[in-house]
Amino acid sequence: MRRGNQSSVSEFLLLGLPIRPGQQGVFYSLFLGMYLTTVLGNLLIILLIRLDSRLHTPMYFFLSHLAFSDISLSSVTVPKMLVNMQTQRQSISYMGCISQLYFFIIFVTLDNFLLAVMAYDRYVAICHPLHYTTIMREGLCTMLVAGSWILTSTHALLYTLLLVRLSFCADITITHFFCDLSALLRLSCSDISLNKLVIFTEGEVLLFLPLGIVLGSYIHIGTIILRVPSTKRFLKAFSTCGSHLFVVSLYYGTLTGVYFISQSWDSKDIIASVMYTVVTPMLNPFIYSLRNRDIKQALEMCVSRVKFFKRQSINPLVAVRSTVRYIS
Repeated sequence: MRRGNQSSVSEFLLLGLPIRPGQQGVFYSLFLGMYLTTVLGNLLIILLIRLDSRLHTPMYFFLSHLAFSDISLSSVTVPKMLVNMQTQRQSISYMGCISQLYFFIIFVTLDNFLLAVMAYDRYVAICHPLHYTTIMREGLCTMLVAGSWILTSTHALLYTLLLVRLSFCADITITHFFCDLSALLRLSCSDISLNKLVIFTEGEVLLFLPLGIVLGSYIHIGTIILRVPSTKRFLKAFSTCGSHLFVVSLYYGTLTGVYFISQSWDSKDIIASVMYTVVTPMLNPFIYSLRNRDIKQALEMCVSRVKFFKRQSINPLVAVRSTVRYIS
């Protein structure tokens, strides 16, 4: 029976994480630290890639977009969660909830596509090294990223439009720490069969198509390596692809568990959501870049430049001598 409609719903209540009241302060500090690490770590990656010309390659071009997507994904959900934990207010406006859902779908799907694009880039680099620069030209890289943005934006708009046509009952409590689509559909009094149909058709295509590209790329890479077994070649391929495989497993494992396997919404699903919305974006700078020799060299050069200009501002005479030695 319909007890309310969409026009009467002005806000929702977010239950948040299943945390005891006495532990709120500890978890607030923990998630604040994780969020700041995510933002600063990914911003550092973007800055290094922009400043160092040696990193102006397709792999780092895609990595910079992944870093931006990770910052955005965390920024869509974590700040609101932190505010609710600090103020003990659980409400979020109807428009705020719909906006959060829209941008969440964009960036979580964009991560999906960028992981697939990066897997294809590694496939070309390992399986077709002589033709790498010809295949992964600037125009193709730009087209792949632009296409990912267009597809994810259209995908998010479709889901949002299908949601806003629904009516909601008197119960406006969302059992999550953000406005998740599955949780919102459970609150609806309207027929959600069309929403479910789109999720299990178009949604699965947009999830498993990039996953298929990732798996296909690594199957080809494994086949090439096994044709001519070599420890050196295996270690080189593992150092190139190991980090990406780890993040792909973490991302797709939690995402599939939450939206396609779980039949009931409980604390385990919320923890899995934390993994791909908070933990994975925080780990990406460390997994992808800080273990990378090129990024380390770029970071060392950036630190050296900062020290150089700091000495220049403190002691002009020493700076002039240092400049002469630096130039020579």
